[in-house]
Amino acid sequence: MQSTVHQSEEESGHVADPKPIPMAAGTADAASSCDVFVLGGGPGGSTIAALLAERGWNVVIAEKDRHPRFHIGESLLPLNMLLLRQLGVYEEVARIGMPKYGAEFNSPEHGPPVTFDFSQSWDETYPSAFEVRRSEFDQILFRNCANKGAYAIEDCRITNVAFPAGEDVRIEARPHDGGQRAWRARFFVDASGRDTFLANRFGIKRRNRLHNSAAMYGHFTGAQRLPGKAAGNISMFWFDHGWFWFIPLLDGTTSVGAVCWPYYMKSRKTDPTTFFLDTIALAPKLAERLRDAKLTHGVTATGNFSYNADRMHGDRYIMIGDAFAFIDPVFSSGVMLAMNSAFLGADAVDASLRDPVRAPALLRKFNRSVRSGVSSFSWFIYRMTHPSIRDMFMCPSNRLRMQEAVLSLLAGDLFRGTPIHWSLRAFKGAYYLVNLAHPRRSFTAWRHRRRTLQERLAQTPGS
Repeated sequence: MQSTVHQSEEESGHVADPKPIPMAAGTADAASSCDVFVLGGGPGGSTIAALLAERGWNVVIAEKDRHPRFHIGESLLPLNMLLLRQLGVYEEVARIGMPKYGAEFNSPEHGPPVTFDFSQSWDETYPSAFEVRRSEFDQILFRNCANKGAYAIEDCRITNVAFPAGEDVRIEARPHDGGQRAWRARFFVDASGRDTFLANRFGIKRRNRLHNSAAMYGHFTGAQRLPGKAAGNISMFWFDHGWFWFIPLLDGTTSVGAVCWPYYMKSRKTDPTTFFLDTIALAPKLAERLRDAKLTHGVTATGNFSYNADRMHGDRYIMIGDAFAFIDPVFSSGVMLAMNSAFLGADAVDASLRDPVRAPALLRKFNRSVRSGVSSFSWFIYRMTHPSIRDMFMCPSNRLRMQEAVLSLLAGDLFRGTPIHWSLRAFKGAYYLVNLAHPRRSFTAWRHRRRTLQERLAQTPGS
């Protein structure tokens, strides 16, 4: 199985510590001290800050913006509910969340839509999730870590981090008032999201050579939702150049986005809003749901979604969530993977500070589990635009419990030992058999994908 991540230096036994970056003169003497410094106040950073503060560590968490701030990625997975309960914020999130009981898939080459209900997954313990405004959700998590004892700072941009041998980590920052602040920390957590602070500084961020996508999105009012209990379900629409998401939010707003191959995004000859609306027209079933809807704000576009870093931990630091890797959001996996990596990372950081003898084993577990989760989603994500996957999702079968296993994947149930892996392998085997049954179609899809990736790599030297 191909993976979105490469073998790490930790796994090969050759970890290269980053070269120290000199700090500005005079900042070392004025630095405040803490046990753990967390960069980034999104779901991953706020989660690990709360967990470590609960364990008695002196934690500082710095966010470059001020909550509430806009963020895309509004759809949570059922296994997020377990993590929210462990953090003690489930009830707060429930008050701002739209209940989500399943996922609807729409294909132009097939008949009626197909809905997968989370209650039919392998383990029915978590049959629902929420769609949330990320501005509200992220603010709840950020305030929670502060309530648990973390020193939380907003409007504070980190400008420099250094790891001098035998000394504390040195952090420099520029607060919103334009001054300077500095900290010394025993451990540094990079939860900077797509800013990928450490990966960029160490030169270890890699564009994903196996997948490439770009996105544009906006919010609508007046969109037609599914009836009854399914009103909060996420809907996915395939079209010729990628796929759309349709995420209903509690206040009546609906988040709609298109994830496309870059060649299509480059074909734009109009303003972004017109291009987005014209793209929606290419998916008639979605266009019908938006017939009476109004776009509330402008359209946002973002470049290549998929990347990863060569490693996710080293001497006195770890990277969690999108700071390490980001993959196409077709399964709404981002928040789940970030928060789960924060739980695993908290154990590793705690051991590094409290019991260094145990730390290597927990760091290996952190490394192995995070990579496994990313890889499990990636196999499906790489193939979601392939005709054979469309056939299998639109004509599902539960032979060998394959449908239950795929539902468990969609629910984020990858880290509790639920025995879904043999059934997922059966699903993958069935996918290859479907490819063999349609050789011309499969070859055409493979060639199209290969040409698109090669064109992108040729245009981005050093990727």
